[in-house]
Amino acid sequence: MAKLNYVEFAIEHIPTVRPFYEAAFGWTFTEYGPDYAAVEGGATTAGFNADTSQPTPPILPLIEVDDLEAALASATAAGGVVRVPIFAYPGGRRFHVVDPAGHEIGVYQSGH
Repeated sequence: MAKLNYVEFAIEHIPTVRPFYEAAFGWTFTEYGPDYAAVEGGATTAGFNADTSQPTPPILPLIEVDDLEAALASATAAGGVVRVPIFAYPGGRRFHVVDPAGHEIGVYQSGH
């Protein structure tokens, strides 16, 4: 079963916002290059994305699946519209789809 277990925030400049989350909530970040940092391994799993080459809505819920291609086929068959085709990133692969109500979600398969 697919589960919603990750939320990604579009952040223009991660070093400006990261200290707030560290101080306010005690989050510890893993760096994935200059444009991405993630909170992992605890009760909260979230990412900060500053990569403007792949536009991200203000908050992007991510759904983890076991088979990315099957999920893409299911999402489009159910009426979803692909906004960002499958792409690879450090840690896995994903695509973005817009549901019939206009909400964008990311669907990913972990590479771990």
